[in-house]
Amino acid sequence: MSEESSGYSNKIEVCFSPALFPIYFQDKNCVVVVIDIFRATSAICAAIESGVEAVIPVSTIEEATEYKSKGFIVGAERSAEVIEGFDFGNSPLFFKEGKQRGKTIVLTTTNGTTAIDMAKDASKVVIGSFLNLSAVAEFVEKQDKDIILLCAGWKNRFNLEDTLFAGALAQKLNKNKRFSNLSDCAIASITLYESAKNDLYKFLDESSHRKRLSRLNLEEDIIYCLKQDIMNCVPVLKNGKLVNI
Repeated sequence: MSEESSGYSNKIEVCFSPALFPIYFQDKNCVVVVIDIFRATSAICAAIESGVEAVIPVSTIEEATEYKSKGFIVGAERSAEVIEGFDFGNSPLFFKEGKQRGKTIVLTTTNGTTAIDMAKDASKVVIGSFLNLSAVAEFVEKQDKDIILLCAGWKNRFNLEDTLFAGALAQKLNKNKRFSNLSDCAIASITLYESAKNDLYKFLDESSHRKRLSRLNLEEDIIYCLKQDIMNCVPVLKNGKLVNI
């Protein structure tokens, strides 16, 4: 009897905040999809899609400074602003011209790279964004493991945009009978995405991080980060580096 016919199904969990991750991460033999729509995971996808060979995610400014001293191109962002002395922040538009093609770069951000570090012991750590939504769904299906969709949030707080993506991905995966075991958080995320999917930009109009980015004149970043399926890359963590599979 096959696992499918015996009723086996991989579980889809959505972790709304990194602060909750230890509760969900009980079995390391799982796939963790890290989500930071505004803007870290969108920027990582843009970097890899533009031809960057690898992105090294680091949690602290101190680590980033050390890499900078070694000659790396280093991005550093805190509270949505570029840290003085570094090459860029976490805007996906930085990679639009492909000037970093073939290079290994380093990135530290307020929320996204911390979430990546928390998930590093999982069987696979995958970077998800609306930009590569379908590519991530296809890759994750092939892994045939339980899934944790880890929302980076904002300084350990819940946010809307990451949860909307979690709902979009959970909904795609749930079409496969092998991923029919939805947690309550996954069901809630899908319901939220269903409410928003026809106009994500408008739905997020009053969201905290969209307003934060708008105040910093980063509206173009917001619009870009909400584009769907314009990339085929799937950045995966291997030996401390995010590379395209």
